[in-house]
Amino acid sequence: MDSTPSSPSSSPFDLVSSALGRYVPGGGPAAAAGREDARAQRAPGGPAPEDPVADRQDQILGVVNLDRELRITRSNLDAAVFAGLDAAPGRPFAELLPPGDVPTVTRRLRQVLEIGEAHVARIQRLRRGDGSELVVSMSILPAAAPQEGLTVSLIAMARRLHLYAAETAIGTSLDIGETAQSLAESLLAWGDVAAVDLDFAVWTGEGVTERAKGRIRLRRAALVPDRAWPEGYVTPGGDLPNDASRLLAQAVRRNDAPQAIVIPDRESVERLLGSPRVIRALVPGDRSASVACIPLVLDGEPPVVLGVAEVWRRADRPFHDSDLFDLQELVARTAHHVDLARQHQREHTQVLALQRRLLPRTGGHTIDIASVYQPATPDSAGVGGDWVNSFPLPDGRTALVVGDVVGHGLGAAATMGQLSMEARALLSAGLAPDEVLEHLDETVTLLDDAESGLAAGYSALGSTCCIALYDPVSHQVTLSSAGHLPPVLVLPDGDASPLALRPHPGLGTEFALREPFDVHTFAAPPGSLLALYTDGLVEDPALPIDEGIGRLAEVVSAVHPWDALQQAARHVVSALAPARQRDDVTLLLARMIGYRKGDTATWRLPARDDAPARARAHVKAVLRQWRTRAETRDDVPLLVSELVTNAVRHSSGPVTVRLIRAGHGLLCEVGDTGNGRPRLSAGGLLDDGGRGLHVVHRLTTRWGVRWTDTGKVVWAEVPG
Repeated sequence: MDSTPSSPSSSPFDLVSSALGRYVPGGGPAAAAGREDARAQRAPGGPAPEDPVADRQDQILGVVNLDRELRITRSNLDAAVFAGLDAAPGRPFAELLPPGDVPTVTRRLRQVLEIGEAHVARIQRLRRGDGSELVVSMSILPAAAPQEGLTVSLIAMARRLHLYAAETAIGTSLDIGETAQSLAESLLAWGDVAAVDLDFAVWTGEGVTERAKGRIRLRRAALVPDRAWPEGYVTPGGDLPNDASRLLAQAVRRNDAPQAIVIPDRESVERLLGSPRVIRALVPGDRSASVACIPLVLDGEPPVVLGVAEVWRRADRPFHDSDLFDLQELVARTAHHVDLARQHQREHTQVLALQRRLLPRTGGHTIDIASVYQPATPDSAGVGGDWVNSFPLPDGRTALVVGDVVGHGLGAAATMGQLSMEARALLSAGLAPDEVLEHLDETVTLLDDAESGLAAGYSALGSTCCIALYDPVSHQVTLSSAGHLPPVLVLPDGDASPLALRPHPGLGTEFALREPFDVHTFAAPPGSLLALYTDGLVEDPALPIDEGIGRLAEVVSAVHPWDALQQAARHVVSALAPARQRDDVTLLLARMIGYRKGDTATWRLPARDDAPARARAHVKAVLRQWRTRAETRDDVPLLVSELVTNAVRHSSGPVTVRLIRAGHGLLCEVGDTGNGRPRLSAGGLLDDGGRGLHVVHRLTTRWGVRWTDTGKVVWAEVPG
């Protein structure tokens, strides 16, 4: 077959028409007349020419070109199947549509005009001049130049092709609402109104089981076309009245087996439904006369009904047996997609609950915390492994943690939960951020092992994490990162910039490629704002990642010191997050407050025998100044004396004593250059060894140790 290559500047209309020329003879009316002449020359009763391929193709392909006002500029609808469609130039394309479909299709056409992305294989009805309708698969293609408008290609839907295209369209999303909507749009080819009502347990993603008929609860999941509905009629998201749910459930069951039924006329519909309230809820309008109800059945023993699909027709279009067979076949083919969407919804809900459980609740009197977690759009692969956490440490500092686990779904959620809890436990035990990341690195490697991994086929290698510890006394932040994007710091004067961190390959990399985790310490004066986030907030396929981080710094720098931090966090996310997310968006904002200068006291003492006495004298003076309780003025000097004595005995360098007046009481810290860990022995108060720690244990609500670059700090908390 000869063909002429199209030039690069050919419009979609020309390209589609060129393809049509191979199957539909060109020439418009003249060609049509030629075909009629050829038919007339055939002997009466003679067989039709044997060319089944050409005959099939000749019946299903067409193309229409639209301007930017959605008016027809030219068309190629020569195939006989399109007879009766008035596609004259200058006519609005909307006049080819049923009135109820005009808003939805017009919105799709304008969306393609604005965005430039094709909308492919929509099942659509077109209205002929005599009022009859033709079902087509309609694809909307943008023109090569925006000013040229749109090209609409049409494929007339033979029965089998229609069923295949409908099933393909329904299985493209794991969102239960979109799956139900696709099913309803496909069912509309057999009627004027289509609705899908799902068992409430399906809608919420819960397990579906057989239940008493009186307890069934149906929720409307989808309804087409998109138009104004009578008052009282149930629209998507609404629950059907209990009587309506029970009647529908009973109608599609015969001898305890789910079956499709047809109620043939309006009189029968009203007699079956009975109550005017139920009629208003289920009947879509005065013109709707007959309805086909098809159960969505999950195969099993016994079979479980997931919901009911309803297709309504006018009185002049009664249902035939072939219609019911087609509807049953389509619903049977696609019911499993609804169940897959239900399972995805259940997993999505579980992971989302875990995500939100990990979100920080509040800050404290030394730091203000706000966080936003925004999951990916429903048609993505599922909720991801992004997480943030913030919690006070026993020694008065605050931990800020953000991480991004590779992948989506339950495997990522399980790893996320394990890493989050492990990081919290290790930080609470006094480990430094880089030491915590070393442990998380080993954990990710172990989870990837084929035998000990959490989920078969899932790998968390390459996950990232950033840990920051805020000291409210020194107003400094200590930070380590494992391949995570750099936090953004906004100083009180409004200067904002990402922190300069050395690139790191992330958690769980091959042993030969592993690098040490750097520790960064920087000043964060009161009023500073620190933003930790995941890549979904700043990634844009059209922009370098550095520009996305720069935009974040710009938006965060505009947060006023008096702004409510949670509201500011939501504003930052709304300003930066893409409209259609393919990844989770996570943001943690921390506003540094710290302790006032008058609420802390620090002394540096030489490691000599008189150090305990000097420490007691300093502490007593400060406690009198702070006007603490008499009991506190007795207990705290003794506590500090025991800690300093222990430090002098087991280290050689200077001893640092710090007293902090916190909101819940007093925090005492004694630092030294020793590296031994104080342990409470089983001995009593009268034993020579370990007596001091027993005194510490009796006087405090809790105490512990944290490690520093030069030694350790023993901290103890005393009620105020």
